[in-house]
Amino acid sequence: MGKVADARGSRGWAWRSRDIATRRRHVPTGTPHVIDRMLRNVEHGRFERSLSGLTAVAALVTTAEIYLEHYRASFGNKWMWSPVIITPPLVVAGVGGVFSKRWAKTALPVVSGVYLLNGLLGEYFHARGVRRRPGGWRLASYNLPMGPPIFAPALMCVVGGMGLLAAVLRRER
Repeated sequence: MGKVADARGSRGWAWRSRDIATRRRHVPTGTPHVIDRMLRNVEHGRFERSLSGLTAVAALVTTAEIYLEHYRASFGNKWMWSPVIITPPLVVAGVGGVFSKRWAKTALPVVSGVYLLNGLLGEYFHARGVRRRPGGWRLASYNLPMGPPIFAPALMCVVGGMGLLAAVLRRER
């Protein structure tokens, strides 16, 4: 009994699977994968400048959110002003790190470290705020959503970590 021709032709199953495998392997040479391009940018030092600028932008966005939330709480504690006060130096250092290797290797890590530490301090104050609510941590299922956002200061830690990472990365020549 011979091969039965199907709607795709009479060459059979083996030809179709070989044709599909060939099409899957074909990637146009002019368009590398996104991950490969990102790794190449890190290897050649282009990512350090981008991450410095991204740190500055992320600090602005994060601080805008912090300001609105702390304003809503009437800046009841003087420490609520600290993220607002330390953001301008981080933005200046981040923008400076885009254009200058000196700024990226000196000012950016120092200010980013202060920003990260301020985020850790915020974690302490927010956890203390949850503890001070009626019932404290025993009623965590109520006090966590209704009290100060416990993980919000972690965003400051992430932004500070981005600045520290930008300072550690290799600079484009």
